[in-house]
Amino acid sequence: MDSIHAYDAILFPSDGKEIARQYHPLFLTQTDPGRQPSLVRLMTSPMMTPHHSLYPCRIPHPEVYMEYVCEIPLLMIHHLIIPYVTHICMKIAEGLGPRVWKYHLVEALDGMLRKFTNPYIIFYPIVSRDGMPFPVNKSIRGIQARSFKEEVAWRGNVVIVKYHDSPFSSMMDTPIADFAILRNYLMTHGAPR
Repeated sequence: MDSIHAYDAILFPSDGKEIARQYHPLFLTQTDPGRQPSLVRLMTSPMMTPHHSLYPCRIPHPEVYMEYVCEIPLLMIHHLIIPYVTHICMKIAEGLGPRVWKYHLVEALDGMLRKFTNPYIIFYPIVSRDGMPFPVNKSIRGIQARSFKEEVAWRGNVVIVKYHDSPFSSMMDTPIADFAILRNYLMTHGAPR
């Protein structure tokens, strides 16, 4: 069986705290150091599919970086020992299985005539532990400034990773240099509904 693979991803923390303090270039420094996006390692594990596919599918685990999500049994679902998340105590979300998050593909910026060679996947939480809405993502709210709209606000911790070809079979490392591109996208786009 394939092993666990991890890719660099950019985390936009919702509450202004950094979950992983790993890499912070000077161009990201602000007056409030807790609101900085940071690089994290997004783990993926093999996913069994009922049909044969050309690309081996992998299931990402952005929920590791999402606070207040309805907890699910990662270890039970994949029948794997995931060393980095074994400390997380989890319970089953009725009827949801492993999906406490959704994803949105970013293939181009507004005004671009061609799509990105390596587009992005934005992972965001959808089911909270207590059924209440997630808190507004302060990092993204700061980016949107005057164009912020409460009704389409990004909520919870947001994790973004690059891919090529197929989203769940060919993820790749996302350098912090891509922050400028992602900032431009997030500045003008609210969360999908």
